Amino acid sequence: MGVLRILARVAFICNICFLVVSFSQWLPQFPDNALTSDVIVLGWMGSLVFNVIVNLILLMLFFIGRLRKTGVPVWLLVINFLFFGIQIALLILNRNLR
Repeated sequence: MGVLRILARVAFICNICFLVVSFSQWLPQFPDNALTSDVIVLGWMGSLVFNVIVNLILLMLFFIGRLRKTGVPVWLLVINFLFFGIQIALLILNRNLR
């Protein structure tokens, strides 16, 4: 279950990048460099991929009844699930706006 704890933490880091990228449109000048490109890739693509993987595994463990044995903190599970819902909502909204 150590791999799941690491994946949940990586998903959390990608979710922070997602927040930075989402709010970057209101910044006057978003810097244009290699670090910015990494944040954008982690925020838009990495967060969705890692959230899908982590949430599917956690959902399966929840139904099996072994969720408590994972060692992943509850706050991290809740935050990752909330970000996943927000990302899905943004994907649906952005698709309908075009």
